[in-house]
Amino acid sequence: MKPSDSQTYPNLPLSKEINLIQSKTLLTRASGYLKEVCSHSLNPYSGCGYGLSSCGEGCYVRFNHWLTRGREWGKFVDVKVNASDLYLQSAQRGKNWAHQRSIPFTIFMSSATDPWQPAEKKYRVTRAVLQAMTTCPPDTLILQTHSASILDDQKLLLELSRLCSLRIHISIEGDRNRLPGLPPPPCSIEKRISALEQLSAQGLKTVACLSPLYPLENPQRFFERLKNAGASAVIIDHFIEGDGTAEGSRTLKTRLPLAMSQVQEDSVRLPYRDHIVNIARNYLPVGVSAQGFAGHYTQPCRPQKNS
Repeated sequence: MKPSDSQTYPNLPLSKEINLIQSKTLLTRASGYLKEVCSHSLNPYSGCGYGLSSCGEGCYVRFNHWLTRGREWGKFVDVKVNASDLYLQSAQRGKNWAHQRSIPFTIFMSSATDPWQPAEKKYRVTRAVLQAMTTCPPDTLILQTHSASILDDQKLLLELSRLCSLRIHISIEGDRNRLPGLPPPPCSIEKRISALEQLSAQGLKTVACLSPLYPLENPQRFFERLKNAGASAVIIDHFIEGDGTAEGSRTLKTRLPLAMSQVQEDSVRLPYRDHIVNIARNYLPVGVSAQGFAGHYTQPCRPQKNS
């Protein structure tokens, strides 16, 4: 039996404030960075149970004061217990709005939380929303998670893949499980790659997301591993330009840049991203930043034949 994440990382702190709420809205029309990616975002939770892990350290949402309302990021989760009902009430309206603008009804789930965070094991809000989508599916559904717990819903994902264009983004920032001075990840690299492999084996379209990009120990071996696991593409997104600011000013307020520079000094600069992109193109289709999240990739380089 494989150890759970809590056994692998016994000191991983979890959110202590859990609030069951009746949300007023669920589908949010995309703006800013997401406007290139989708027509709507959908967050089944507010806050995130992974906010005190390494992924929460560089999460731009922690600086959204409207969402946190003075609460410390990672220490609260609002459970939208009526999310599936809200979806059914608003999906057709959202689809009509998108189609009137000649764009597909594309949902990004999620932009400000993790759909398969620890609270999902108990409350199953994400599962209920996905079940509601089988009644009124979007044109395109993009799922993003740091957690191997997405495997709990494989059958439902397969059903949805027959009803809409489905992409599953698994966040795997790099080939190191830990960076110096940062907490552990919510889920080990090994478990996330295994989840990607299992989903790919079912015929589902999976994408590995290096977002934000961490310094890589062995890029060639890492991308070969992702390719062999069945990833259809890879997204590479540096915190510069990727955190919603041109210079990465939100992330520069956190411990992440220092941790990255202690491992590899140039990894905090944008040319490092471009260097890694050029390596990745030898193995997989590559999308960079918002274009990658939108599903736009450059194809892998073809080896030159000897004349």
